[in-house]
Amino acid sequence: MTEHVTTHAAEEDVRNESILIYVNGKIVPRSEATVSVYDSGFMLGDGVWEGLRLYDGVWAFLDEHMDRLFEAAKAIDLDIGLDRAGVIAAIEATRAANEMHSDCHARLMITRGVKVKPFQHPSLSQSGPTMVIIMEHSTPKIPRPINLATVPHLRGLPMTQDPKLNSHSKLNCILACIAAEKSGADEGLMLDINGFVNTTNACNFFIVRKGAVWTSTGDYCMNGITRQKVIDVCRADGIPVFERNYSLVDTYGADEAFLTGTFGAQTPVGEIDGRVIGAGKMGPVTERIRALYKALVADEVAK
Repeated sequence: MTEHVTTHAAEEDVRNESILIYVNGKIVPRSEATVSVYDSGFMLGDGVWEGLRLYDGVWAFLDEHMDRLFEAAKAIDLDIGLDRAGVIAAIEATRAANEMHSDCHARLMITRGVKVKPFQHPSLSQSGPTMVIIMEHSTPKIPRPINLATVPHLRGLPMTQDPKLNSHSKLNCILACIAAEKSGADEGLMLDINGFVNTTNACNFFIVRKGAVWTSTGDYCMNGITRQKVIDVCRADGIPVFERNYSLVDTYGADEAFLTGTFGAQTPVGEIDGRVIGAGKMGPVTERIRALYKALVADEVAK
């Protein structure tokens, strides 16, 4: 069996053994970075998070990440306890403490805080919020295109758990990943409630057909920042791009497929449900989009 590959595979870096982590206003060694077993994030997955990527001293698309973070916190009625400038200052303080400049990834996590009793009612979180920033040296190392398997787990309706939320409650996606791995694939391709192709358990999903780029309507997937940037660069460069409903039949017959995310940017897909997609490797349109995205990041850094 082919060894599993993940979309977050990275080069080993010994510096990560001694990173400093932000925990509730303090920056402490990794071994001392702990939260309470009564924390609402540990106990119930009650919180929101962001992933950020550092390029040449600049957090790419930081404004968009902050917009999404504060919108998500408002949606779940979570008071972050800091304003936008305060959150950015905490990120920068963590970066400076770790002397990081590029090829770094940050995970910013905010939960409702520590509970007085181990039950779900949010009023029991009377000490909080809890805010943690983990920052690692991280260079993507994805040795081959990702293989996907369609899984039975769906991205559901917004009145259950809105898929647009970057919440700590990821069990549905974890189960999708487990199902895919048990079938011999790397990640799970998830459909929406109508049976249309939607996203994977960890990334947004695109296909290329006859030079045109397709992705889902966005109604049932994470509102990915890299996803939107790909749509933007396609439109700016004259690449036809469509947010639309499409099926597995359309997907199997695609010329190319790729995933998007803050960590890996654009990751090629080689197979879906045992069917080779196109040539089974990164195609010319994906390569062009990757170059356009890289240029967009360079512009962001130059600002």
